Amino acid sequence: MKRDDVAVLIDHTLLKPDATAEQVRALIDEAAALGTYSICVSPSMLPVAVPNGLKVATVCGFPSGAHHSGIKAAEAADSVTCGADEVDMVINLADAVDDDFDAVQADIAAVRAACPPPVVLKVIIESAALTDRQIVGCCRAAETARADFVKTSTGFHPAGGASAHAVALMRATVGDRLGVKASGGIRTAVQATAMIDAGASRLGLSSSAAILEELNR
Repeated sequence: MKRDDVAVLIDHTLLKPDATAEQVRALIDEAAALGTYSICVSPSMLPVAVPNGLKVATVCGFPSGAHHSGIKAAEAADSVTCGADEVDMVINLADAVDDDFDAVQADIAAVRAACPPPVVLKVIIESAALTDRQIVGCCRAAETARADFVKTSTGFHPAGGASAHAVALMRATVGDRLGVKASGGIRTAVQATAMIDAGASRLGLSSSAAILEELNR
């Protein structure tokens, strides 16, 4: 794949808990130079100043998802007030493991109500911790709750991050109705292009510069 075609799919991400304001400013400068779609930072870093055309994404209920839905909704609403264009929320993983997809749907719906369109809502399902059936159930819940994207991973769960298998399954479930974001453990151009080939329409990357440099060779 061409380098620029990949760059415009990237949420250039810095979610380390010890990330500083100076590092976020460097992330913004790097994202602008690389031509990525957005930056993704922790909500406590908002608001931030970004060049025209660069979107701002943040996270909600991150990284565990084990928050009351009302707390997630309030966090999402506050982030939007502080300038977030996109919110990546984490589901309550225990609900998915228990096959309680009505609860998953209600959790997502609460956040959707707090940040209605045109804010883009992405739903992180921690696909590596789920069975294929549970992945499908979460994707259906996200679509019913009117999310815009389903997303593989936080990158913090011990079960692992994105896989091409999970991305393909998520894409097969949501069709072209929702986006699919691959995130977590993607560190090489081979991995990034494999996710796109599997159906990812967005990539969450912290190694954006190195991956795009690989594609330039």
